[in-house]
Amino acid sequence: MSLMLLSSPGCHLCDQAEEIVDHVGVSFEVVDISLNVDLVRLYGVRIPVLKRSDGAELGWPFDALDVERFTA
Repeated sequence: MSLMLLSSPGCHLCDQAEEIVDHVGVSFEVVDISLNVDLVRLYGVRIPVLKRSDGAELGWPFDALDVERFTA
């Protein structure tokens, strides 16, 4: 399963989310939404969002247990 963390530079909540996902130990890619107008429209006020390859999303706020359940 592929995971993306939708993020943006300077987003302190995104930094926290990245630390949580990293702590859980799952592989993920950080995607900077500011580089894509469509992603900004979809996620601009919702980031950070963890997204699975099947399209399922885990919106902020989340903790390590939420990430473990989401990736199980």
